[in-house]
Amino acid sequence: MGQTATHPPLPRSSTRGHEARHLLALPADVVVDEVEVLALSRFTATRWEVVPRDLPGADVPLGRMAGPDEPGVLRLSRHSTLSGPYAPTGQGFDPGLPAGTAIVFDVVCPRERWSDAPPPEGGDKDGIARSFPAGLPNREEDRVITWLVAVARRLGASVRFDVGGMWDATPAAAGGPAAPVGAGVVLTPDPGAAVDLTLYSDVWLDPQACHRVIQGVHPRAVLATEGAPYQGPPKGIAEMPLYPGEKLDPQLRRELHARADDFDIAALQEPQILDGFGVVIDLGHDGWLTVEVAGEDFVPQLLRELPWVRGGCVAYRVHWDPPDLPEANREFPQHSHLVARKRSAELVARVARALWDAAGGELGDESDFLVDPDDL
Repeated sequence: MGQTATHPPLPRSSTRGHEARHLLALPADVVVDEVEVLALSRFTATRWEVVPRDLPGADVPLGRMAGPDEPGVLRLSRHSTLSGPYAPTGQGFDPGLPAGTAIVFDVVCPRERWSDAPPPEGGDKDGIARSFPAGLPNREEDRVITWLVAVARRLGASVRFDVGGMWDATPAAAGGPAAPVGAGVVLTPDPGAAVDLTLYSDVWLDPQACHRVIQGVHPRAVLATEGAPYQGPPKGIAEMPLYPGEKLDPQLRRELHARADDFDIAALQEPQILDGFGVVIDLGHDGWLTVEVAGEDFVPQLLRELPWVRGGCVAYRVHWDPPDLPEANREFPQHSHLVARKRSAELVARVARALWDAAGGELGDESDFLVDPDDL
């Protein structure tokens, strides 16, 4: 579904004093309904209140179509909205967006921040701390920010965070208290930083079958279901008191231990019910790849109404463990990590595709956005 040739420019202000404003800057190859689908993937209340003219066929039982030069309004939640698309220019100001930006969405949500500045050190691979140096978002704003980062990563886009109050023509342009002037940091998440994939299916592959599927992709795949053989209780335990001074009759103690042994033996002879297992691949200098298989009750938002999901399904989580975890949590990691991540991501995609070929179902990424297997 293509976009129209022209869009209205960004307004100077769209916030009040208790609100925050963020800009989602999208490249030319992104269409409006992709943003809608990603919103539906995260927010249950998503709906168009004003449908942009780019979506003339949209189903809007509660909304209306936008008029000429009017942006659409997509409600994310009770307190948060996304308006657009706009042109990447402002009404008499420069919005400071990256080159290559084709359309912009104006995101307004509650301004909710922690009172303390984020710590100078620590994992911040998304760049959130430098985008909010005075205090990290929490509650509703945190949910919106996390989603915007995931959207930008998925679509090869950028976000300019915390631009409320930067271009207001008057101290209270939107009415009421003036919006605090934000930091306005531009963040372009690295699409390659999201590696893990999960297959949701109604098919349970037994450990040996799953192992064969993964071994067809990588010969060093190992089934990780075997533990240490049971050796029984320590020798002489039946002759030892339970605690110093314990005066249990020795014969009774031996009988109690014998009954406990009989119970353990009977339990070990029962058929084993396996409710989860794993397959691991040692990648050497690149770390480890793990496939964790288990029942799953919590699935991505867009799958929850599917008949085969309602009673629970099977999740095949294909996860990469990097060799250096602190390095993996840097916004700009070293080249050696990027090389290992690229090789591992390619293997994760091949394993996930092989599992999908064997078990069917739906694939999701780290942000619970659905992935087309043909795109892997």
